[in-house]
Amino acid sequence: MTTNDHPEDPRAYLILHGWQNHRPKDHWEHWLADRLTELGHHVTYPQLPDPDDPDLEVWLAELVRRLDGLPRGAERVVVAHSLSSVLWLHAVARGVEGLAVDRVLLVAPPSGSVLLRHPEVAEFAPPPLDGLALPAPTRLVAGDDDPYCPEGARTVFGDPLGIPAEILPGAAHLDLDAGYGSWPAVLEWCLDASVRLTARPA
Repeated sequence: MTTNDHPEDPRAYLILHGWQNHRPKDHWEHWLADRLTELGHHVTYPQLPDPDDPDLEVWLAELVRRLDGLPRGAERVVVAHSLSSVLWLHAVARGVEGLAVDRVLLVAPPSGSVLLRHPEVAEFAPPPLDGLALPAPTRLVAGDDDPYCPEGARTVFGDPLGIPAEILPGAAHLDLDAGYGSWPAVLEWCLDASVRLTARPA
């Protein structure tokens, strides 16, 4: 561990889930929140309202509220999975205040072609991304066979945003169905931004 991993120098993490996610204890986000908390960091892992039928405006307001609640003075890190990845991009595109964090990880964002097929989440279809100025260093990680982004995350998100994209073989949507109940690499990245995101060991 680096010196920043000690409780006397804690970071603040905001972990955001996706569509239909009720924060099951077996999910890697829950696992991550528990590990970071055990290390003495400040962790916010909220249940977002109406996860089965989310409202974009409500989720945006909740994002702002949760960011505002993070402690000042600590490094602030956002980890967003699936629908919350595009929630973050909507917030950036709208110029929402309070997005000044230190780094962001977007995990398995779904493409507009998929979201538009589902009335519950159609309004979350990503905003135009070309030229979008991200407020913090941002990484993208996704599976090479993600059914929620069949066009490929690098093509849909990484290239237009001009951000590093780590595409993991056979990782699908990086969810429980893909076997992501724990994910050591994401914990390592949370503790050290230089770490490469890799697939969960078999």
